Amino acid sequence: MDENKKREDFTQNWLEAEPSVSAYVFASISGFHDAEDVVQKIAQELARRFDEYDSGRSFVAWALWISKSRVIDFYRVQGRSRIVFSDELLGRLADTIASQADGRSRRREALEACLDELPPRSRRLLDLRYVEELSAEETAREIGSTGSSVRVLLSRVRNALAGCIERRIAMENS
Repeated sequence: MDENKKREDFTQNWLEAEPSVSAYVFASISGFHDAEDVVQKIAQELARRFDEYDSGRSFVAWALWISKSRVIDFYRVQGRSRIVFSDELLGRLADTIASQADGRSRRREALEACLDELPPRSRRLLDLRYVEELSAEETAREIGSTGSSVRVLLSRVRNALAGCIERRIAMENS
C-alpha cells in the first residue's frame, strides 16, 4: 500500500474512532489537559503502529485496546500508589464504548443521508447556523427573514431530520 493511501486510511479510521477514544480517556482521567495529552499520544501511537492494524477487525476496538494501555501508563508515570480504576473496569469501559461506536456510526450515516434529502433552503439554513455558527439573528439577516422565524424553521428542520434518522435506523433494523 502506498504511503498516501495508508495515510488516508489511517485518517479516515481515526476520525471515526476519535470520539470513542476521547470518551474513554476523558472518563478515565479526570484532568482535562492530562486527558487531552493522553488522547494526542494515543493518536500518535496509532499512526506509528498502523501497519500492525488488522483491517478485518474493528479499528475502534483496536484503538481502545491501545488506549487502555496508555491510560494505565499515565497512572504509572504519575506515581500514583493506586490506579483510580482497575484494569477490569477500564476494560469493561472500553468494551462498552466500542459497542456503542457502531450505533453512533449508523446514526451518522443516517444523518448524512437525511441531510442530502433536505431541500436546498433547509440545508442552507443549517449550514449558516451550525457550520458557519451564525446566531439566529445573523442567519435571519443572511436569508432575509426574522430571528424568530429562523428559530421556528430550524426547529422544524431538526424535527424532520430526527424523524428521518429514526425511520432509516428502524428500516435497517427490520
